[in-house]
Amino acid sequence: MQLLISPASPFVRKVRVLLRETDMLDRVQEVPVATTPMNSAAEVVAANPIGKIPALLRPDGPAIYDSRVITRFLDDLAGAGLYPQSRIWEILTLEATADAIMDAAVSMAYEKRLRPEAEQSIDWIEAQWGKASRGIAAVNARWMSHLSGPLNIGQIAMGCALSYIDLRHDARGWRNGNEALAAWHAQFCLRDSMVQTAPE
Repeated sequence: MQLLISPASPFVRKVRVLLRETDMLDRVQEVPVATTPMNSAAEVVAANPIGKIPALLRPDGPAIYDSRVITRFLDDLAGAGLYPQSRIWEILTLEATADAIMDAAVSMAYEKRLRPEAEQSIDWIEAQWGKASRGIAAVNARWMSHLSGPLNIGQIAMGCALSYIDLRHDARGWRNGNEALAAWHAQFCLRDSMVQTAPE
């Protein structure tokens, strides 16, 4: 199998962390592609008509895409138990919250990096940050218990989401008022899978 990636993407990183945590690097080849939201690479569009990464190419079936579909597929293949049935709805909600934080943070980055300065909307950027910061605060207030215990996909997704904010929006100071989550994140980032997938 081949995974189409761009190392800076937090959605891609989520899958890459899972591959390392489940010892599946010998079964999935990571293939970097040069692609942008304004000009999707042909190989990405061939795998995912929406033109987004990650996409997982399989020898015995069509490509699958959306990071949540890929992580669920790979977890099932590995029998890793990162989606524990005893807490499945909570874990899925935590993963969805992390993905929404990623989505808002990526939208902010695109607005600043891809649109001409005269066309950039500060209101749009601040609205996206409002979504991300509310998600972060909610996890700090209500979801910390789900970030403890055996590794699950919610932990991986949240670790990648917060690390992406550090990469692109560090000046926002997300740790202020979210000390419990900040302490958890600092510890989670020490995992080998996170160190190995940190964007340059």
